[in-house]
Amino acid sequence: MEKIPFLKPNLVKQDSFKEYISEIEKTRHYSNYGPLNTVFESRVLSEYFNGIGGVTTVNNATTGLMLAINQIKRPEGCFALMPSFTFSATPLAAMWCGLEPYFVDINKEDWCMNKDQIKDILAKMADKVAVIVPYATFGTNMNLSFYKDLHEQGLPVVIDAAPSFGTMGVDGAFSTGFPGISVFSLHATKSFGIGEGGLIYSSDDNAINEIRQAGNFGFSSNRETVSKGLNSKLSEYGAAIALATLDAFPEKREMRQKIFEQYRKEFQSVPFLKEKWAMQKTEGQIAHQFMSVLCPEGHTNADYVKLLADNHIEARTYFSPVCHQQKFFSAFNQTDLSVTNKISKRIISLPLWEEMKKEDVNKIVTVLSKGL
Repeated sequence: MEKIPFLKPNLVKQDSFKEYISEIEKTRHYSNYGPLNTVFESRVLSEYFNGIGGVTTVNNATTGLMLAINQIKRPEGCFALMPSFTFSATPLAAMWCGLEPYFVDINKEDWCMNKDQIKDILAKMADKVAVIVPYATFGTNMNLSFYKDLHEQGLPVVIDAAPSFGTMGVDGAFSTGFPGISVFSLHATKSFGIGEGGLIYSSDDNAINEIRQAGNFGFSSNRETVSKGLNSKLSEYGAAIALATLDAFPEKREMRQKIFEQYRKEFQSVPFLKEKWAMQKTEGQIAHQFMSVLCPEGHTNADYVKLLADNHIEARTYFSPVCHQQKFFSAFNQTDLSVTNKISKRIISLPLWEEMKKEDVNKIVTVLSKGL
């Protein structure tokens, strides 16, 4: 029996970017914010962020988080507030910037960071907070008004928007106009995948210019290092694939949305799934990377991952274990994490990739509907 894999990356094919590659051969410009990279950034800013602010590419999103956090963190602070319900890259990036992760619980409905707990921490020890790093959970169009206010009050905010490129709301692409910094991943497993890469956006183009400088060894115009920097530049080959992906992305996003809608319809039509399973409360139109659901209370995700595997279906447990449950991060400060603990036991991420057929979704739903 043919296996249904969890992820099946579908990057653009060679024919779609061969003309861009030819430009590289003509210019012999291979990196260092080259002409293709410049065109990609310009198109992204215009087509997705309404020309507001600035963007810069990076070689991956983890490096992007490091650059962003280091650029705007408050030097007197020591803590980076963030959810534990996130990927390890988030706390690791803070640690590379000399900060301690401080794990905050999430909401039961949208699985995003609990704002009341953030307020409590700030009321008690705002001077020790260097930066706040919310995660736009699974690409949701998270309302950023609360974080916008904090940022404008002098508490820097970096949004971990790794899965969110292409997520749209009433005001356009996610984080359009946000004065803090948003970091997107362009990894092959993301909806906008180019192999490896990242993108940083802010409505504050000065912040973007400073991050770009830091990503080029902190060089001034005369190639003298004047600030703490590293090498985060995306190659022109990556930019070529990114441009071809930008051309194809509306269709790719629509394909993923149709598969998500099929999942949702199936879950609503089966009484057991509708009553016992739960979905994330989301906003906007998401460029879905996979399909995350909560299995019934009283069961664990491991039970259902095994059930699916026995039926030749691969599923994952993003995020389980969550960060504070991992030994490397377990000693860091944390709020009450009761919601995070409950959700992490039940979270299952199901396959969602562009070439999936209706029959694949039906099979997955049929297996889950039988229960344990």
